[in-house]
Amino acid sequence: MNAPTSPEPRVTAVAIVGGGQAGLSMSWHLKQAGIDHVVFERDRCFSEWRTARWDSFCLVTPNWQCRLPGFHYAGPDPHGFMLRDEIVQYLDAYVAHFDPPLREGVNVVRIERTADGRFLLTTTDGNWIAGQVVIANGVYSRPVIPRAAERLPQQILQLHSSNYRNPQSLPPGATLVVGSGQSGCQIAEDIHLAGRQVHLCVGGAPRSPRVYRGREVTDWLTESGYYDIPYERHPQKATVREKTNHYLTGRDGGREIDLRRRALEGMKLYGSFRGVDDTKLQFAPDLARNLDEADRSYNNIRALVDQYIAEAGIDAPIEPPYQPPWSPSHEVTELDFVDAGIGSIVWAIGFTPDYGFIDLPVFNGRGHPIHHRGVTPVPGAYFLGLSWQNTWGSGRLADVGKDAQYLLDAIRRTDESCHARAA
Repeated sequence: MNAPTSPEPRVTAVAIVGGGQAGLSMSWHLKQAGIDHVVFERDRCFSEWRTARWDSFCLVTPNWQCRLPGFHYAGPDPHGFMLRDEIVQYLDAYVAHFDPPLREGVNVVRIERTADGRFLLTTTDGNWIAGQVVIANGVYSRPVIPRAAERLPQQILQLHSSNYRNPQSLPPGATLVVGSGQSGCQIAEDIHLAGRQVHLCVGGAPRSPRVYRGREVTDWLTESGYYDIPYERHPQKATVREKTNHYLTGRDGGREIDLRRRALEGMKLYGSFRGVDDTKLQFAPDLARNLDEADRSYNNIRALVDQYIAEAGIDAPIEPPYQPPWSPSHEVTELDFVDAGIGSIVWAIGFTPDYGFIDLPVFNGRGHPIHHRGVTPVPGAYFLGLSWQNTWGSGRLADVGKDAQYLLDAIRRTDESCHARAA
């Protein structure tokens, strides 16, 4: 009796791995160009926006920056900041707008090169052969929680920022938030504004002004062309790709976050988290330095705006220099979590990408993608949605479509090259 044979792999010109804003922006461009393709999404499209955001979450950039290709924001409040559910509605409307060839609930477990230079994708819905492949599964795949968390007692509820929902869902007692990036600061504020005691570990994240000299800073930086500077010409060069996002918020119509003011209101601030020793939480003595560095970034952005206003000859109101309203009198490097009554900890120290399924020589010694604007050394293999893939807006709702357009041109060139060799 003959053994059953495996079904033949299905074939597509381009396979896209990931059904978020990056993958679907790529799909929009491919569909407009009439190029056969498939989008694989292991969950539901835009799943992170649906399930990994807290209840009061809102955009930190104005609504007008929601400009996915072919579907710019057209609502009544371009300078507002959409709430989580409104963002999901916008994204769902985008999918309905152009009906991409999306296969939800299909996980790509391996990508490898075939002998003829194409790509074999092993998925939970069978095998596929693709002429080219775009990796767009995002950089926020695996939540980071330090091993020190294992030394905390079970009665303390521990959550990653992606699992936090609201202050009411936390147990009684104070909350320690570890991490002062965008999520950490906004979650700490959310709990603080609910009247709960918050302890915050402040890391090296920079902060940004919200409104300066009469206008939203995002408008100034867009108008001046700053957001269009490619990373190769950025003053910080390629190191800008390693930087944490500036913290500010779209809450209450949009405002900046000044942790010094929150300290005056009773939020307890510490330096970077170091570990746990018995009932003691340990912190680095770097709170003052981290606050000063965040302010330095804040003031540098103001200076960029000042320079643009002066060079363009714009009449804009003058604002006084920022004066820190609070500074730590000493560095607290240890806190007894029992004495402090801490009942919950929110780990807001980020994510790591998941590239374990990619069996291609497209990574450097640190495991980071090797690419130029998403084009890798392997012909036909691309990344999309990376932070600072080209500019500040790369990977964001603002400009991920521009990066997808660039890859469309690369996909066309590779396809023409393959056809020329075959002829």
